[in-house]
Amino acid sequence: MKLDVSNRLEKVYQSEIRNMTIECLNAGGINLAQGVCDLSVPDEVIGGAHNAMLAGINTYTRYEGLEELRTAIADKTLRYHSMAVDPEREIIVSAGATGAFYCACMALLNPGDEIIVFEPFYGYHINTLKAVGASPVYCAMTPPEWSFRQEDLERLVTTHTKGIIINTPANPSGKVFTPEELAALADFACRHDLFVFTDEIYEHFIYSDTPHIMTASLPGMRERTITISGFSKVFSITGWRIGYCICDPMWSKAIGYFNDLIYVCAPAPLQIGAARGLMELGPEYYAGIQNSYRIKRDKVCSALSNSGMKPYIPDGAYYILADISKVPGADSKEKALYILRNTGVACVPGTAFFDNGTGYDLARFCFAKHDDILDEACLRLSGLN
Repeated sequence: MKLDVSNRLEKVYQSEIRNMTIECLNAGGINLAQGVCDLSVPDEVIGGAHNAMLAGINTYTRYEGLEELRTAIADKTLRYHSMAVDPEREIIVSAGATGAFYCACMALLNPGDEIIVFEPFYGYHINTLKAVGASPVYCAMTPPEWSFRQEDLERLVTTHTKGIIINTPANPSGKVFTPEELAALADFACRHDLFVFTDEIYEHFIYSDTPHIMTASLPGMRERTITISGFSKVFSITGWRIGYCICDPMWSKAIGYFNDLIYVCAPAPLQIGAARGLMELGPEYYAGIQNSYRIKRDKVCSALSNSGMKPYIPDGAYYILADISKVPGADSKEKALYILRNTGVACVPGTAFFDNGTGYDLARFCFAKHDDILDEACLRLSGLN
């Protein structure tokens, strides 16, 4: 029989995050595996989308997104990062941050190109690279600060190296790259003439004194950086799929063409909802996010410690990597299933974030949940010990 799936399937795999979500559903447990972020959506965002629907904004938009949203993104970038962006030529709105990243990879990478990825990594980055025929190569980060060595980066560079991915604040580690680290990475990218793909979707989830810095705002980085972000996390609208990329005009048109081909456009009325959120929610909203999520982080970290699972306390994002070496099981998947069976709380096996089977003594826990759900999850986890 000649009919068969494509060879691409051999290079990608089903997300372990989704696998554990299914396991959690089957067990009727509390899902701290997937970053669903099922908290309340701001009224401004809901109202903006609702009014847009009533006003008839329900048809195709320009492939790069509605002008109102692109302008709001540019205004926000200038306000919070002191970087001026042309909303007409430097912003592409897509179907979530993952959609923006996929279109950027389709537009800028060729089969065989090598992309440096920090480990632990976000699995969707890896699968996207493999889907377009690029090859991820891994630079290990060491806990508890999740630091990296410059010499390790240098050893990874070959004639095929095309770019590097910087995820800050990072999923799953919660690492926020310091100004010194970003300056070193900027120098590295310029010396080796690399693209820099940044995933900055957790930029407002910061719990330490280390600020979030847009890599593109650093000297020499504007033309080579593809900034990826979105609204799934900050507005709790993961199902709306509204994201974007910011980049130099020499790249944005090509990325936009692939966005048109693959997605046509992001949902029109939902773009308006995101724009209203950007325009009407001020600094106090983002400060509230930081304060409330810091409390959630500390609550879950305490429960993990009480259960005998040492947490690596994150400086950003809304995930915690924890040492689960004391939990019974031959690997992190068995350990995660043991935790689910004995507490009814789902987490993600650490091997989902590492290459070649490392991370077997780690698990990721998401704390983007309502407080009553987190309280119950913490109570169950504390009973594991």
